[in-house]
Amino acid sequence: MTFYHWEGEDLVLFVHVQPRASRAGIVGVHGDKLKVKITSAPVDGQANADVCKLFSKVFGVAKSRIVLRSGHTSRDKCFCIKSPKNLPDLIASPMRISR
Repeated sequence: MTFYHWEGEDLVLFVHVQPRASRAGIVGVHGDKLKVKITSAPVDGQANADVCKLFSKVFGVAKSRIVLRSGHTSRDKCFCIKSPKNLPDLIASPMRISR
């Protein structure tokens, strides 16, 4: 299983979050999930909000276009990004996938 799949134009990501890191960012692949580091502690949803903020910058979409589908209180989460404008090198555009 890969850490992402496409549902039409929406990108679904399976993420492993490491809170309380010294620097925020996308680290790489961790097993079958995308590893993301954030600086905040997992208190009162702040970690989830910071992941949304990071994804908003990386994928070039508004925070309202990022939906946390599952894992609200877990390190392993599932996010849906509605029609991302930018894609990191780790993710292939549905247009670039050869069939």
